[in-house]
Amino acid sequence: MREQEIQNRIRVAVSAAGCTIFRANVGKVKTADGRWFDSGLPQGFPDLFGFRHSDGKIFFIECKNEKGRLRPDQKLFGHFIKSFPVLYGVARSVDDALEIVGGE
Repeated sequence: MREQEIQNRIRVAVSAAGCTIFRANVGKVKTADGRWFDSGLPQGFPDLFGFRHSDGKIFFIECKNEKGRLRPDQKLFGHFIKSFPVLYGVARSVDDALEIVGGE
């Protein structure tokens, strides 16, 4: 299954589980003088983020398919964000994502 399809299924399931969830969109734009400009969030930022309605706890979810591997910048972000009292994890399925947002 493609990561985009996994993301879409996770978004529906996590929303139904009492959370607000957002997809992190980023991109590159070529400026008029030929330089590339990165727009959006920092490199390595997870695909999905949001909060639980019950307590406002923030979560971050990196989506991967069954063969997907974390890039170095994604690993770095994961190490960084785990040092704070937020929920973070890599989800390869809806069940993985529900476990991430349900855990403390």
